[in-house]
Amino acid sequence: MARVERTTGPTDSDVDLHVPAQRSELRRAPIPTLAVISAGGVLGSCARYGASLAWPTPPGAFPWTTWAVNVTGCAAIGVLMVLIAEVRAAHPLVRPFLGTGMLGGFTTFSTYAVDAQRLVDEERAGMALAYLVVTVLGALGAVWVAAVMTRRYARRRI
Repeated sequence: MARVERTTGPTDSDVDLHVPAQRSELRRAPIPTLAVISAGGVLGSCARYGASLAWPTPPGAFPWTTWAVNVTGCAAIGVLMVLIAEVRAAHPLVRPFLGTGMLGGFTTFSTYAVDAQRLVDEERAGMALAYLVVTVLGALGAVWVAAVMTRRYARRRI
């Protein structure tokens, strides 16, 4: 018989509760951790909103701004994770502030879904499908390239 574990509520997908250091991260300092996530989220969301105002997407057009925000944000996540996980130790609130908060607020996969639905509603299903695929490939590629390049640069500097 399979064992079912119950949780008391939703968990942060950025935290692997099977890793003791990550599990204790929230338990150790819940108020400061949630505060820096919130502050970072405000900054990242404002930056994303600013990009959408600066470069709006016309009806029926490919959502280049959302695509660029997501790919750029994913590249920044790749750089950040290498720097704080492999290059040098960071304050425990750096990852929640920059990663979960700021870059989580900046990248906008909910807008990605809305943009795809908007394209379908405008009878641009082919473009919507292309947008869905190109965004995922661009985001994953950006994380990978940024992480590889950051590792190379860090090795040269050490």
